[in-house]
This record gives sequence, structure tokens and C-alpha cells, in this order.
Amino acid sequence: MSKITFKLFIGLMVLLTGFSSNAQTNLFEHPDFESIAKDHKKIAIIPFQAKVKLRPKQMKEITVEDLKELEKGEGLAIQSSMYSWFLKRKKRGDLFIDVQDPKRTNALLYQNNIEDTALHTSEELAEILGVDAVISGNFETDKPMSEGASIALGLLVGFWGTTNSATINMSVNNAGTGELLWNYNKRVAGGLGSSTDQLINKLMRKASRRLAYTK
Repeated sequence: MSKITFKLFIGLMVLLTGFSSNAQTNLFEHPDFESIAKDHKKIAIIPFQAKVKLRPKQMKEITVEDLKELEKGEGLAIQSSMYSWFLKRKKRGDLFIDVQDPKRTNALLYQNNIEDTALHTSEELAEILGVDAVISGNFETDKPMSEGASIALGLLVGFWGTTNSATINMSVNNAGTGELLWNYNKRVAGGLGSSTDQLINKLMRKASRRLAYTK
């Protein structure tokens, strides 16, 4: 292969990689999100609905209850990491609203006997939590992202290593009407490690540019 042909091949591969990466990102923004967000004072992040896909052999070595607990831990880890991400922006002056502490959010959900937030509307949750909007979402991965869940799964089935892929779908819904204001769907492939913070930082870095609550 000549040098020119090799350079053209590399250039084509870079172009295709970039196209593939962009194709895996979807963003929806309500046309009036910016004006609606001006009236918001506080938002809440509820635990994400998480799903960890395991191989058939690994599924045989873990109980359904254990898997549910791992997935619950993943959802809570995403919630915690996202809260930390918002707090950093708040400290820098890049966030225009307050974000409810997840401890309060989860306590209020528990006090109202809400175990599965997917069975309740956004307006119901917003009223219970006393906020102007609710951030929720789904998270799917072939290995746990949070360190605690990774260690737990490793002890159970000897399953260690980095994540091969992760998909997150997060939404912002308005209180009162429950109207969808913003939705971001992103799939990330490649060894992200076992840090949920790394995942959230990676996903939110570009998404936040279109999020009305941030500069």
C-alpha cells in the first residue's frame, strides 16, 4: 500500500468513526424549554432505571434478587454522580437552579411508598418531591459502572474488567403538566472503567451545552 493510499484509508476510517459516534447520540429539546426553565427554582434527580446485561453463564451464577440489587445500586450511583456534576457547576456559577439532595429525594419517595418510579408520572413525582422539574432516565450496560456494584458482581461470579458499552437515556420533565422538556440518549463504547463519575462527565460534557439550566 502506498503512502498516499494509506493516508486516504486512515482519513476514511476517522471520518466513519466520527459518523458512527454522532449517529449514536440523540437530543430532543422542547422549543420553549429555555423560557419555561426561567421559572424553575429547584429540580430533583430520581434514581435511574438500570439494567445490567450478563452472559448466560454468568446469569447461572447469580440470583435474580442479587441482580436486582446490583441494578438498583447502579441506578443510585448514576443519581449520585449526576448530583455531584450539577453541584460542581453550581459552585462555578454555571448553574441557574438548585438541585435537591438525593438523600431527601429518596427519603420522600420511601415515605410515599414509591419503590418503582417508572410506575408513576413525572407530575406525581414532582409534586411529592416539591420541585419544578424531574430528571429521570434509563441506563443499560454489559458490566456495572459503579465501583461498588463491580466489586459485588466480581465477588459473586468472578466478573471483573472494564465496561464494553453503556447507553444512557435521560429526560427532564416539567412539573404540573409532566411535559417532556429535554431528552438525551447516548451510547458510549469502549473501556470506560468502573467509575460512574467518568461516565456522567463524559456524557454531560456535550449535552449540558443544550441544557437550559446551565451556561
